Amino acid sequence: MKEIYNFSAGPAVLPKEVLRKAADEMLDYKGCGMSVMEMSHRGSDFMKIFGAAQKNLREIMNIPENYKILFLQGGASLQFAMVPMNLMTKNKKADYVHTGEWSKKAISEAKRFGQVNVVASSEKDNFTYIPKLDKAKFSSDADYFYIVTNNTIYGTAYTEIPDTGNVPLVADMSSNILSGPIDVSRFGLIFAGAQKNVGPAGLTLVIIREDLLGRAGENVPGMLNYKTQADNDSMFNTPPCYSIYIAGLVFEWIKEKGGLSVIEKMNKEKAKLLYDYLDGSKLFSSPVKKEDRSLMNVPFVTGDAALDEKFVKQAAEQGLKTLKGHRSVGGMRASIYNAMPLAGVKALVSFMEEFEKNNRK
Repeated sequence: MKEIYNFSAGPAVLPKEVLRKAADEMLDYKGCGMSVMEMSHRGSDFMKIFGAAQKNLREIMNIPENYKILFLQGGASLQFAMVPMNLMTKNKKADYVHTGEWSKKAISEAKRFGQVNVVASSEKDNFTYIPKLDKAKFSSDADYFYIVTNNTIYGTAYTEIPDTGNVPLVADMSSNILSGPIDVSRFGLIFAGAQKNVGPAGLTLVIIREDLLGRAGENVPGMLNYKTQADNDSMFNTPPCYSIYIAGLVFEWIKEKGGLSVIEKMNKEKAKLLYDYLDGSKLFSSPVKKEDRSLMNVPFVTGDAALDEKFVKQAAEQGLKTLKGHRSVGGMRASIYNAMPLAGVKALVSFMEEFEKNNRK
């Protein structure tokens, strides 16, 4: 079969080692005679899978003991509402930084529950940078401060985490979680949809500091209450069992690679190769300010919509799949998550060089 490289922003590429192991265990997980898809979520076999996944995630991210790890459902989009439902409860106020489509949706949801203070925004320049933050605009009495650490559509990412003092920092890390080491203790709550760097769609990771549990009002349904989920160890209802299993295999894969420092080094090498080419190209360009470039999502354009379309079509014919940019920005986008091998980025750059040679302006 011809080698295919999947540059989709999500659901996204998974490590081949993980897929092979899952394939080997599909019909009979470790001799138990059934697939993980068929197991009771409370049976001993699945409980071992679940426990190992939590343990390995805590280890690779160095998550402190006073943080709960929740395996939930509903994607990041449900978290846009769950965060304010659970945390915007004391002063009914929160600070948000607006850096793209996902922060826009999060802000819209949060406004249903209280006052939203947008402390900074890069909207006027089509979200091509991470705005500088002025602490004078922060709300000292905010219930939390909200950021999106990596912006999948626009290809921007925080290189410095803001200091929010005693106000809990909440981060949507859907598209760059596990891409490198972070200091979890600087955050009150981290969440991430799994379908980019963790596993298949259907699982949502939530990492929450224990003192933030129990803040939801009595009218918040149990399913949407972090404390209820924590008290039931993410099993208030049947969890997304198979997605948790695959995520657990990804966590093992990261450990086998040497941990998040090694993963980050690999990601920087891939990103540098692509950005260096873009910076030297006379046909392609990156719209993102250099200091705010994402290691995970790299948008680029030719400046000619017809030529962009031609590139995407010809790239797909060469096995370089899903390079079309998001409909809101056009152009192209290469998502080069952890599981994208260096060979995939080399193949992309090689094709871009050939395409540029044949389509000089």
